[in-house]
Amino acid sequence: MTANTVVGVPRESAAGERRVALVPKVVERLRARGLDVVVEQGAGAAALIPDDAYVRAGATLGDPWAADVVVKVAPPTGEEVARLTAGAVLIGFLAPLTDPAGIEALAGAGITGFAMESVPRISRAQSMDALSSQANVAGYRAAMLAAERLTRFFPMLTTAAGTVPPAKVLVLGVGVAGLQALATARRLGAHTTGYDVRPEVAEQVRSVGGQWLDLGIEATGEGGYARALTDAERAEQQRQLAQAIGGFDAVITTALVPGRTAPTLVTAEAVKGMRPGSVVIDLAGEAGGNCELSEPGETVVVHDVTIAAPLNLPATMPEHASELYARNVQALLELLVDADGALAIDFGDEVVAGACVTRKGP
Repeated sequence: MTANTVVGVPRESAAGERRVALVPKVVERLRARGLDVVVEQGAGAAALIPDDAYVRAGATLGDPWAADVVVKVAPPTGEEVARLTAGAVLIGFLAPLTDPAGIEALAGAGITGFAMESVPRISRAQSMDALSSQANVAGYRAAMLAAERLTRFFPMLTTAAGTVPPAKVLVLGVGVAGLQALATARRLGAHTTGYDVRPEVAEQVRSVGGQWLDLGIEATGEGGYARALTDAERAEQQRQLAQAIGGFDAVITTALVPGRTAPTLVTAEAVKGMRPGSVVIDLAGEAGGNCELSEPGETVVVHDVTIAAPLNLPATMPEHASELYARNVQALLELLVDADGALAIDFGDEVVAGACVTRKGP
């Protein structure tokens, strides 16, 4: 009788990473598929999930690194790669575009790696789209941070002392995170406006109650992302944005081009033109930032404007972020096993092939 495929869930070691790759509800579903799950002691503690919850879901506590499949959130360290068994499968955010040395280490260790950020953005793979699930968390948190740091109210308030107008919020980069930021800011009562170089997202902005800022610059790229602008387009974009930004109380930026430095959308001159007490929340800090004055991972005040460039916002909401991510991992993992739960990886499947960044064997 063939032994069940074992899935290992280690405790995340990256600084500030509070998420966990699987939650108990997903463990139950994997067990129903015939998979065994081994969870490292304390793996879910930072996400407020006790070890007992995993045990009740059917998992065992032990060494996850010896498993057939190891599921993570953050890329593994060199020490963690060394603990993997040659021929094992690793699923997680593996940074294939920005950490080639890490990918080489996995390949050298004989690991078949599936990067969650490389899952093709097609309809069939929506349930595996971890970039989108975590971007939703980041967009929500960005709007909340803007409301917290702004020195003015977000909603319009009518009181005996008079009426306070609603804050004006501009979101630059209207992908998943940007749309969630717009929707959340709108729910908080702000007047919202969205901008993107992809004109086709204008209707999405309007669908969440926002207005569309049209600068006349279009740069639609592949896979739902924007292409990099030419030098002339970038200069014109910055000139027009600098003029527009001064009319907003809060600016949230989310613009990223995969594998590239984040484009500068908010110049130092634009910040200087903002009203004192205003806020910039820069979600592109890990890629250099969309604001010229951003300091990744820090909050600074320049010209009486607060500029925050938080890193890894999803980790600040570990409960729901982990739940969403675990469902993404489950969907991908179920594509890699047969009806009995045995590994049966079909590299002819476009989702499997697209997500695979290192491969062991034929």
